[in-house]
Amino acid sequence: MTDAAASTGGTASTRGTASTRAAGTGDMARRGGAVTVAGWLVSATTWLALVHLFVGLPLGLAALVVVVTGIVLGLGLLPVLGLGIVFLAATLWLAGQLARVERARFALLLGDQILAPPPPPSTTGWRRLWQAATRASVWKDATYALIRLPLSLVETAPVAVIWSCGLVLLTLPSYSFALPGGAAHLGSFRIGGFWWLALAALVGVLLLLCALVLTRVMAAADAMVGRWLLGSPGRAELTARIGELEVSRARVLDAAEAERIRIERDLHDGAQQRLVSLAMELGRAKAKFAADPDAAADIVGQAHEQAKEVLAELRNLVRGVHPPVLSDRGLDAALSGLAALCPVPVTVRADLAVRPPANVEAIAYFVAAETLTNVAKHARASRAEIIVRRSGNLLRMVISDDGIGGADPAGRGLSGLAARVAGVDGQIRVTSPAGGPTSIEVVLPCES
Repeated sequence: MTDAAASTGGTASTRGTASTRAAGTGDMARRGGAVTVAGWLVSATTWLALVHLFVGLPLGLAALVVVVTGIVLGLGLLPVLGLGIVFLAATLWLAGQLARVERARFALLLGDQILAPPPPPSTTGWRRLWQAATRASVWKDATYALIRLPLSLVETAPVAVIWSCGLVLLTLPSYSFALPGGAAHLGSFRIGGFWWLALAALVGVLLLLCALVLTRVMAAADAMVGRWLLGSPGRAELTARIGELEVSRARVLDAAEAERIRIERDLHDGAQQRLVSLAMELGRAKAKFAADPDAAADIVGQAHEQAKEVLAELRNLVRGVHPPVLSDRGLDAALSGLAALCPVPVTVRADLAVRPPANVEAIAYFVAAETLTNVAKHARASRAEIIVRRSGNLLRMVISDDGIGGADPAGRGLSGLAARVAGVDGQIRVTSPAGGPTSIEVVLPCES
C-alpha cells in the first residue's frame, strides 16, 4: 500500500502493507479454497434458502388454485358467447404476474437474477390475444404455476424431515427424562443412559449438517427450474446484453468525440498560439541579427522562455491523455504524480498487488485526473483522498473531498466519465449532497 500526501509544495510518500479484511459471518467459511459445511451454519445464504423453500408452499397453493380454477372455468364457458376466452386470457395474465413475483423472490432470497423474456412487439385487439396465446413464455409461466406446489412439496418434505429429526435427536438429552418411561423408545428399543443419549445427539449433529447441504442443493435445483421456466436465458440475456453494448458503444463514441474536441481546442488555444508567437519572435530576431545583435539576442532569450512554456503545456496535455509514467510504473505512481500537481492536498492509498490491464489503468487514471481537476476548480475543498484497491477481478477506486458538494452526475464532466467507465462494463456512483462532502466510487472489471 502506498500513501502519498501531496500539496502545491510537493509530495510525501510512505509505504506499508495492505491490511487483510476478515470475511463477515454472512459469507461462507473458506479453508484452502473449499467451502466448509460448518461455515454454512452461520451463513445467511443457507437460512435464506430455507425460507425460500418454505415460502414456495403457500405461493404454489395459491397459484395452483387460481390457474386450475381459471382453466376449468375457461374451458367450461367457451360455448357461452366466448366468455371462456376471457377467463383463459385472465388466467394466463395471472400466471405471468406470478412469474414476476417468483423472479423477484429468487432475486431477493437466493440472489439469482432471472431475466424476464423480452416483451413482444406492440399490437392490439385479437392479434395481441393470439400473440399472447402462442408465445412459449406464456405457457411456461402457466406450467410453472401448475407445478409450483408439487415441486415445493418434493423439495421441502425431505428438508423438513431431516431438519426435524436432527433437532429432535440433538436436543433429546434435555427432555428424555420427561418422556413416558423416563426415556425415548424406538419401537421396543429404549434409548436411555448417558452413552445412548450422547450417540443420539451426535447423530442429530450429523443430520443437521446433512440438512444444511440438502437445503442448498434443493434451493439450487429450484433455481434451475425457475431459470428454465421463468426466463428465456439464451434469448433474454443476449437481447439485454446487446442493448447494453449498444448504449455503451454510443456513450464511448460520444466521450471519445468530446475528448478529441477538447484536445483540438487545447492545442488551438494554447500550444498553437504559443508556437505562432514563438515563430514571430524568431523572425524578428533573424531580421535584427545584422543591424542590432544585442536586441536580437534579447528576442532569442524571450523565444527560449516561450519554447519552455510550450513544452510544459504540451507535457500537461499529454499527461491528460496517457502519461508515460502510467505505462512505465503503473497506476500507483501515476496517481501519486497527479496528487503532487493538484493545488489541493491529496492523499493516495493504493493496494495493487496485481497490476490491472492497461485499458483499465488508463480509464482509472483519466477519471482521477478529471475529478481532481474539478476538485481544484469547483469544490473549495481543503483536502482530497484517492483510495484504489484491486479485489479479485475488480478494481475499486474512491475519490472523495471535503468541499461544498453539489456535483451533478448528469453534468457534462461526470456524464463523460460515466461513459468512459461504461465502455468497459464498469460502474460509477456519485454521492455529492449540497454542502458536501463529495465521493465518487468507480468499479472496473479487470478480466483480460
